[in-house]
Amino acid sequence: MCELLALSANTPTDMRFSFHGLTRRGGATGDHADGWGLASFDPDGCGVRLYREDGPAAFSPIAAEVAALELKAHCSIAHIRKATRGVVALENCHPFHRRWQGQEWIFAHNGDLEGSFELEAPFTPEGSTDSEAAFCWLLQQLEGARAAGRLTPEDDTAIFAALVQAADALAARGIFNCLISNGRWLFAYAGTKLHRLTRRAPFRTATLADDDLSVDFAQLAGPQDVVSIISTEPLTTDETWSRLQVGEAVLLRRGEVLHHHPGQAIQTPA
Repeated sequence: MCELLALSANTPTDMRFSFHGLTRRGGATGDHADGWGLASFDPDGCGVRLYREDGPAAFSPIAAEVAALELKAHCSIAHIRKATRGVVALENCHPFHRRWQGQEWIFAHNGDLEGSFELEAPFTPEGSTDSEAAFCWLLQQLEGARAAGRLTPEDDTAIFAALVQAADALAARGIFNCLISNGRWLFAYAGTKLHRLTRRAPFRTATLADDDLSVDFAQLAGPQDVVSIISTEPLTTDETWSRLQVGEAVLLRRGEVLHHHPGQAIQTPA
């Protein structure tokens, strides 16, 4: 399947270090070689930059160039793909982008979903993945709730509750781990596996698990900076990552947890 990566920060922050580590898993240290993508929201609210390619990230000059860019944002989402549904093609690469109620929405998914979705315009996929169809279905559910007066696009509490309900329904159809952002907040749902890390003062050195590269964040971050990273698997070897429980969801704003939905305790072998 695929791997997910996201950033939520209280000051505009790039995720070059984390994205570089992720790209190594796109064909070098991992077999997620069927495409990659990165979406970075402009911190001034002027839109979103979206980069995608239908080839192995580990060997892509474009991915290397993107990893070197200072794409500073409050929210960013990245993805590397191992195709299970849909052909290897640009339109099937995550993250996916849609506009809903004047907002830019970005979505990335890890997993497999059974069955089809009843979708109506404008909530129709451009590609052939179950992931994009799930994104369209999710937005269609939100629009239905908005039309019924149960939520507004600005009501983060109601949006979070609706996203959790929709994610639970999608997880019942298979494997559903997802990241969603509208640039103001980041939503993460762990149907099976996601990990979370928050960096704050005192900052320390971190070393990538997939490359011989370390960064001393004490030299880069200010004393008030808060940066949370969501990843399918831990990206560093010398930091403490927390695994989200099955069915757990968080909505992060500016690096901090704004809303939290508990999941089921993960059973470990005796």
